[in-house]
Order: sequence, then C-alpha cells, then structure tokens
Amino acid sequence: MVFYMPGRVEARDDAADLTPRRIVAELDRYIVGQADAKRAVAIALRNRMRRRKLPPPMADEVIPKNILMIGPTGVGKTEIARRLAKLVGSPFVKVEASKFTEVGYVGRDVESMVRDLVEVGIELVRQERRVHVKPQARAAAERRILDLLLPPRPASPREPEEQAGWERSRETLLRRLQAGELEERVVEVEVQASSQAAFRIFGQGGLEEMDMNLKEMLPGLFGGRKHLRRMTVAEAREVLQREEEEKLIDPEAASREGIRRVEESGILFIDEMDKIAGREGGRGPDVSREGVQRDLLPIVEGTLVHTKYGMVRTDHVLFIAAGAFHVSKPADLIPELQGRFPIRVELTPLTRDDLVRILLEPESSLVRQYQALLGTEGVELVFARDGIEAVAEIAEEVNRRTENIGARRLHTVLERLLEEVSFEGGELLDKRVLVDAAYVRARLAAVVQDADLSRYIL
Repeated sequence: MVFYMPGRVEARDDAADLTPRRIVAELDRYIVGQADAKRAVAIALRNRMRRRKLPPPMADEVIPKNILMIGPTGVGKTEIARRLAKLVGSPFVKVEASKFTEVGYVGRDVESMVRDLVEVGIELVRQERRVHVKPQARAAAERRILDLLLPPRPASPREPEEQAGWERSRETLLRRLQAGELEERVVEVEVQASSQAAFRIFGQGGLEEMDMNLKEMLPGLFGGRKHLRRMTVAEAREVLQREEEEKLIDPEAASREGIRRVEESGILFIDEMDKIAGREGGRGPDVSREGVQRDLLPIVEGTLVHTKYGMVRTDHVLFIAAGAFHVSKPADLIPELQGRFPIRVELTPLTRDDLVRILLEPESSLVRQYQALLGTEGVELVFARDGIEAVAEIAEEVNRRTENIGARRLHTVLERLLEEVSFEGGELLDKRVLVDAAYVRARLAAVVQDADLSRYIL
C-alpha cells in the first residue's frame, strides 16, 4: 500500500506578499467599510508570519495579540474573521460563548471549541492531500471498474492468440471507459459498510458527545463488513475513487499535520462575548457566565487540550472575540480575560451609503446572487441605481424603527421585494425585470408605512 506522506506543508499564510495593505485590499473585495477592524486583523496576521521567521527561542515567547471586536450585529464582525481565515487557508471555527457552561454544569465545555478546530484542521489537510492523490486514485478506481466489466484473466496458461485477444479487449474497454462511453452501464460493487457510532460520555465538562469509532475499538468485529451494491459506472467511479483516496492518505500523518496547522495558524472566533460578561446573578441562565470566563482564560492564555488525535497546544492560536456590548461592556469581563484581548476595535453602525455599497461592491453581493439564481431560469434581473438606493433607504428606516440588525436587514427586504419574481421564475411572461425606485416602493411602501406590519415582515 502506498501512502501520501509529503514533507512539512506550509500554510498559505507564509506567502511573503501578503502584506497588511494587501490583506486589507483582499478583505475590501467582500466587506464594506470597517477599516479599523480590517487593519487590526491584518496586523495580527502579518505578525504571525513575522514570528515564523524568528529563531525558535524568541518565536516561543511571541504570543498572538488577540482581538476584541465591539459593534452591533450585522456590521461584518464574523465575516471579517471568516474571510481572513479563508484568505490564508487557516483552520477556522466560529463558536458562541453563550453555548458553553462552566465545569460542573450540563452542557458543552470550552475545550470542545479546540477539539472542533482540530477536526477542521485535519479535514483541511485531508482535502489538500486528496487533490494530490486524485490522479492515482482515479487510475486505481478505473482498474477496479475494468475488473468488474471484464474480469482478470485466470491464472492458468492460455493460448498466445487467446491471451493477446483478451488484452486487446481490455485495452479497448479501458479506452471506452476513459472516454465516458460506459457511464450508464450497471455493475455490482463491493463497498465497505458504515460502522461508526457515537458514545455519550460523562466527564468533567458535563455531557460531551464524542465521536468514537467502534471500528477502531473493535476491528475484529466491525472491520470486514462489506456488501454488494448495484450502481452505474459513473456512481461506481465516484465511490471507488473515494475509497482509493482514503487508502493513499496516511491518517496519522494527516492528523499530525492538522494539529501542527491548528497550533501555528488556527483562528478561533468567539461570538457573543458580551453574553458572558458581568458578575454572577445567582440564578437562571446567568449563573455560570463568570465561570465560563474562568474556564476560557487558560485556553486563551495557552494550555494543552486533550483530543482524540493527541494533545494540542493553544499558545499560538489567534482568538478573535466579538460582541455588541449594548448592556454590558468589555470592562465587565474578568480582568485576566480582558488582558488577553489587548487589541480592541469598534465597528461602526452601517449608514445608508454603506448599505448601498454592500449591495453593489462585494464580488458575491446579494444583488449578484439574485441575478445569478434567476438567470438559471432565463430571467434577466436588472437593478437600477435608484432601485438599489431605495432598498438601502428602506432597510435603514426599518433598522431605525425596529431592531438594528445591520446588513442582515437587506436579506429580509430583498426577499420580500423579489418574492413574486422568485415564485414565478421561468414562468414569467416578461423575462426582463427592472428593479427601480418605483418598483421597490410599489411593493414595499405599504409594509414600511405600517409599523406593526413591518415589525413582523421586515
């Protein structure tokens, strides 16, 4: 068996040309405004690259400058962190602080966020290695399909003419298979039966669901179960190629590399940090919020977390916390935790001009998404400038009169605006729909004017 065992694979964030200025420019392609937050994450990311060039003794002393983002919902906090991780190929996990409980209470413990990050890191490595072994796996899968279509010649000797004819038939069949001429032919494939199960284990962190594979624990009982399935050659190629890819990837090497990437370039985004700020209330859901802060402190400071793949050190994981902090304030966090988020940036509420830019500028803006979706059915959706400005104006007004949910209000406004077009789709008689200011107001004016109605609909 051949394993894919490359040398040390460096993450994409080692690229020397990813300067802070370029990182901000890349974020600008998807996120409007919030220059201070973009600069902060760009500097933090660049410092991580600089650290890797230091001698090991000094590099061990340089800790990440964690970031606390303060701002209302819907202004881009999560998107900045997510796009940053995607830009550099870092393992990334978003968690909500309010979902965790301190030790002794039933619920998720804070160490589970690190275990989730490790799973993401290992899966990233496996995806990369699947790309490398794909040609080998495809060739192996085609050989297996060929064996199903034309069984291998028996071990007993044959006449030279008969053997040569068999080889010619096999070569011809292989060419047809590679040309896609046999995709609909049905074959019987022996596939591995799924043998995974999960245990629920009571530990210090309460009830923690851990995926423990029975196949690993009892290989003699679960390791050899297979069954025959009838499928087309096209389906068989996909199933067998996936099996061959798994054979070519060394799981232990992938786990080690995944853990290394988490430790060196992992990003953990902790949302709703304001929900665990403040002193104990003594009762109800707030009883453990200060305890969650105390449990979170060693993770952020740097500690060893036990996972099923081994120990993971969090000293150099970048933590980005975020919260609206309407009721509480950052000073309500315990002092030790405040000190572990030295960089604080305030994200500003979105103005009408910001909402217009959000609809127009990002490469995957909502306007482009709706145009692409309806374009699949032959509908040409055209947004006039005054139509986009009218949508932004309505979104801003509804945010002001009800709850301010930032750019997320654009989703509700546009969905309501285009409800009829989306419903009719390809059945529309006029395949060209012009969304201008008159179109917007004709469909949304009544809802916006009725405060009670807009509260429930928009």
